[in-house]
Amino acid sequence: MAALDGLPPLRDVIQRHGLDARKALGQNFLLDLNLTQKVARAAGSLEDVTVFEVGPGPGGLTRAILALGAKKVIAVERDARCLPALAEIEAHYPGRLEVIEGDALKTDFEALADGRPVKIIANLPYNVGTQLLVNWLLPKQWPPFWQSLTLMFQKEVGQRIVAENDDDHYGRLGVLCGWRTNASMAFDISPQAFTPPPKVTSTVVHLTPKEHPIPCSVSNLEKVTHAAFGQRRKMLRQSLKSLGGETLLAKAEIDSSRRAETLSVEEFVRLANCL
Repeated sequence: MAALDGLPPLRDVIQRHGLDARKALGQNFLLDLNLTQKVARAAGSLEDVTVFEVGPGPGGLTRAILALGAKKVIAVERDARCLPALAEIEAHYPGRLEVIEGDALKTDFEALADGRPVKIIANLPYNVGTQLLVNWLLPKQWPPFWQSLTLMFQKEVGQRIVAENDDDHYGRLGVLCGWRTNASMAFDISPQAFTPPPKVTSTVVHLTPKEHPIPCSVSNLEKVTHAAFGQRRKMLRQSLKSLGGETLLAKAEIDSSRRAETLSVEEFVRLANCL
């Protein structure tokens, strides 16, 4: 990768700028530039695409995305210590990298897209990754402003994202992702690839939006899944008691003795639409 883009190895960049990864910011730097290219390639062609990245850190993934031909990268970084390292990449790719110092949870990505074709690629900070995903799944309009999401999570979170009914990892996140997207796990990354090594394996998940998900109120779907999975070992007649219990289930034509993990995404949507 250094030969590919002419920039110094990431270890040198980190040492020169004193960039120790900070647990409070959920940071784990991915230094293997072959792996950062693999992550970027999982998003498909980047030609003429604007890419949003969250938490670029020293810029390993940023470099891979730019080297693979992205028209522009807009990176949101909360850690001011990383800005000088990112400025070096910005100078190397004039006009193709824009770094925004700020909190991704407070960033209006939809406004940033401004109608351009956008893909989101990120090694997400562990402490905000799931919330960012949920935010991107619930934009003001659907189809969303993004063409795809290629995101790195702890493997357990990745399993929850792609889980279907009768899977031990199936829950509220799996229902939400299954309702609005086609989600798949691309590949795992071992802890040893990161600095510092996390205690868990990571995984890259790729999501594309369903053009026409079944119409449903988001708030109703959240109410139903919260109640059902809040007491997942109980029969639905009990876990959904506060929402109408037997009456609601009869209206949705669902057996009240079933449990939350046995219901398909379509059945959860049906329940929400019967509220």
